[in-house]
Amino acid sequence: MEPGGRRAARGPGGMRVALAGLTTRGRSFLAAGVSAGVCAYVLGQQDLLRVGLLLAALPLLCAVAVHRTRHRVTSSRGLTPARVPTGAEARVRLRVDNVSRLPTGLLMLQDRVPYVLGPRPRFVLDRIEPGGHREVSYRVRSDLRGRYPLGPLELRVADPFGMCELTRSFAAHDMLTVVPRVEALPPVRLGRGALGFGDGRQRSMAVAGEDDVLPRGYRYGDDLRRVHWRSTARYGELMVRREEQPHRARCTVLLDTRRAAYLGAGPGSAFEWAVSGAASVLTHMLQRGYSVRLLTDAGSQVPGEAGAASGGAGAGTAEAAGLLMDTLSVIGHSDGEDLTPAQEVLRRSGDGLLVAFLGALDEEQARTVARMRHRTGGALAFLPEDEDDAEPDFPVGAGAAVAPPDAERVLREAGWTVVRAPRGASMAAVWRQADQQRAGLVDGGERR
Repeated sequence: MEPGGRRAARGPGGMRVALAGLTTRGRSFLAAGVSAGVCAYVLGQQDLLRVGLLLAALPLLCAVAVHRTRHRVTSSRGLTPARVPTGAEARVRLRVDNVSRLPTGLLMLQDRVPYVLGPRPRFVLDRIEPGGHREVSYRVRSDLRGRYPLGPLELRVADPFGMCELTRSFAAHDMLTVVPRVEALPPVRLGRGALGFGDGRQRSMAVAGEDDVLPRGYRYGDDLRRVHWRSTARYGELMVRREEQPHRARCTVLLDTRRAAYLGAGPGSAFEWAVSGAASVLTHMLQRGYSVRLLTDAGSQVPGEAGAASGGAGAGTAEAAGLLMDTLSVIGHSDGEDLTPAQEVLRRSGDGLLVAFLGALDEEQARTVARMRHRTGGALAFLPEDEDDAEPDFPVGAGAAVAPPDAERVLREAGWTVVRAPRGASMAAVWRQADQQRAGLVDGGERR
């Protein structure tokens, strides 16, 4: 890579490569020149020899010029933005610079892009003056989340006479990340527990600045008013009082990725809705000061155990959101058959709010999910809805069924708030529905 983000072309060198790039016209001129030279030697005609030398030299000179030009052309690619939601467009800008002292010939550009992003863009550029540059751009979009490489860029250089054409590929490429669509959620309260109303941030501010009884060694810049004299006398060195770390409200989003719970693919599938819903909830809670983590049925969590123990992704909203969205952009189905691994993770560290996006459940799996409620401060489950009560409204995996009434009853008896989500439903709508349902349960409990 050259300075300023420019990427120099790469390819084998030597006159053999240059001669291999001769076009039919160039080869014809070269053959005519050699034939004229042989005839001039046999006939003793010097004028014919001069013509033959001219015919043979022209394609050779063009090949040398083109070979040199392609090594003196650099390119750069700009991707704006590098992370886009499904269905949104990203703009790719290509810049080609001529860093040689000679003008280029006709340039043909082709950027490699995955099929899901559309056809390969092709451009034809006129000659570029010495030290000049040309810029072109194109757009890409995808309805499927994932990470897609852009490049490498292919460059075909031709001389003005059409004697020689050489193609070479630029080494570097960029990565476009297509993340799940995130829907803005309203700040609602589910009963006495706040969901997305900012209580986590208020709680953090309430205890910030309180002193911990455990002292630590003095560091340069510490306020001398925080010196703990009793510990200083005890340890024989200057000690100061610690500041207690602020408490952050926590939220765990459980995403069921079992292959047996879903069937079908594409933007309209139930699994993609669950992934998009998880992304919406994670973003919503992060924006309101919660420390969040993503947990799958296989027991994997983002951030990892160390990050979750130290406050998780709440340390930086932008960085946390990027990490979670990158994970959700490539998450796929698991081969697991139950949710026991996730239950074990929550048993060790299951405090805080729990929001689950579940696929098809039988009664035994529902009991496993019900046990996850024990250590959480609140539990909310989104289940796919069977519209006709006979046939599921979305494709369901072989051997799996939409959560039966018994499974839903098990979750409700364990204290879960269960919301049925129709296919293609707005996440904001089901979020409000969860608020209304929980509020009704709390009011009914108080009346009793």
